[in-house]
Amino acid sequence: MKRTAVALSALALLLPLSGCGGSAEAGSGTTVTITVGYQSKTINTVTAGTLLHSLGYFEQQLDALHDGHTYKVDWQDYATGAPITAQMTAGKIDIGSMGDFPLLINAARGKQLGQPTRLVSVTGYNLRGGLNTVVTAPSSKLTSLKDLKGKKVSTSVGSAADGTLVRALQRAGIDPDKGIEKLNQQPAVGASALTAGSADALSQFVAWPGLLAFQGRAKALYDGAQLNLPTFHGVTARENFAKQHPAVLDAFLKAQAQATDYLDAHPVTAAEKVAKATGLPAEVVYLYNGAHGIATFDPAIKPQLVSALKQDVSVLKSAKLVGDVDVDSFVDDQYVKRALGTSAYAERLAATPAPAASEVWPKGSEKTVGFKSPAQLLSYVAAHPTGIRAAYVPDATTGTLWFADKAVWVTDGDQLLPFVAPATAQAYVAAHGGARVVTYAQALERAS
Repeated sequence: MKRTAVALSALALLLPLSGCGGSAEAGSGTTVTITVGYQSKTINTVTAGTLLHSLGYFEQQLDALHDGHTYKVDWQDYATGAPITAQMTAGKIDIGSMGDFPLLINAARGKQLGQPTRLVSVTGYNLRGGLNTVVTAPSSKLTSLKDLKGKKVSTSVGSAADGTLVRALQRAGIDPDKGIEKLNQQPAVGASALTAGSADALSQFVAWPGLLAFQGRAKALYDGAQLNLPTFHGVTARENFAKQHPAVLDAFLKAQAQATDYLDAHPVTAAEKVAKATGLPAEVVYLYNGAHGIATFDPAIKPQLVSALKQDVSVLKSAKLVGDVDVDSFVDDQYVKRALGTSAYAERLAATPAPAASEVWPKGSEKTVGFKSPAQLLSYVAAHPTGIRAAYVPDATTGTLWFADKAVWVTDGDQLLPFVAPATAQAYVAAHGGARVVTYAQALERAS
C-alpha cells in the first residue's frame, strides 16, 4: 500500500499502525511488515523457515522489488502448526509453513473464520510417509505395532504423526480410539514422557524420532514409510494477503526456490546452518535433509501430494477436528508457477526423489562419502573406527534412511541388509530361508 502523506493522515484511524498483512508500521508511510510463521525444529520446512531465514534470500528478493516500499520481515518461530494457524486466522501471520494434517486444519479454520488461506508451495516430502516414526524406549520389549494394544502412546493430536499412528494402528487391527491410551502432548513433552516411562511409545514427526534415536533415548518401532502414503510439509498464505501483495508472495516463493537449490547443492553446509540455528545435532538434520535424506525438497505441488491430502481429510474428520475440506480450492499453485516461471515449474514438478543410498560423514569433512551397498559402508566404518561422524543406510524395504548403528541388521547369504524397525526385519527373515537378525557389531565384523 503506497501512501502519500495526505493519504496516510486521512487513513490513520482506519489502518492498523503495526503488524502484518502489509500494514505500515507506526510513523512510516512506506515500511511494510511481512510476518512469517515457521517451525525452526520441524526441519522438513527449512526452505521456507530456518534455512531461508539464515540465508537472507527473502529479504534480498524484497529489496530487489524497488517499488518505493521498505520491507521488514518478522520471523515468528513456533513448535507446531496449530499456533501458526491461530495467528493466520486472526490476520496476524501472512505466510506460514506446517505439515499436511495441520494444513488441512488451517484450510478448515480459515474458511470457518472468514480468513481463507491457500496452499501455495511444498517444502519437504516423502512419497512413502517416512517422515513420521513411532519409537519406544531403548529397553522396551515392544517389537511391533500390535504390541501397543492397551499401552500409553504419546503424540500430538491433529499432527501428521498422529495421522500415521491412526492409520498404522488400524492396519494392525487396533482401534486407534479405544485400543490404546493416547496422550495428546507436544513433541518435547512426549519425548520426556517416553524417557520417564510414563509413555510406552511416541509417534512424532521430523526431527524428533531421529533425534531421540541419535541420543540413545529411543529406538524405532514403526517406520511411517510402511504405510506407503505420501506425507509432506507446505507453505500456506492468507488469501487476502496473496491478492493484495502478489509481488511479496512472489518474492517469498522465489526465495524458497533459492533456498531449495542451496540445500540441494550444499547439503552438508545446509545441515550445519540449520543445526546452528536450532541447536539440533547436524547429524540428525542430515538424516532428514541430506543428499539422500528422508525428505525431498521441492516447492512444486505434486499431484501425489494433493491426492494424499484428500485422503487425510477422513482421518481428521473421524477425530472431529475438521468437517469437509475442499482440498481443490485450498491448493493453489498459480502463485508458485508465476514466481518460478512455467517451464521451470514444470521441470520441478517432473523431478523425482534421489534414489536411496548409503553415506558416511567422516569426522572433520565437509563432504560425505557414498557407497553402492550397506555392506560396503560397513566395511568402510570397520576400517575407520574412530573417524566416523555419522553413517546412514536406507531400509532394505522402504528406503527410509536411518543411522547405521541404530538399524536392525539382517544377514542373508552375502548380503547385509538394514531395517529401521524390528517388525520389517522379522518379516524379511520369515520370507527368506537362511536369513537372520544380527547385531550391529556382528554386521561390522562380517563386513570387515
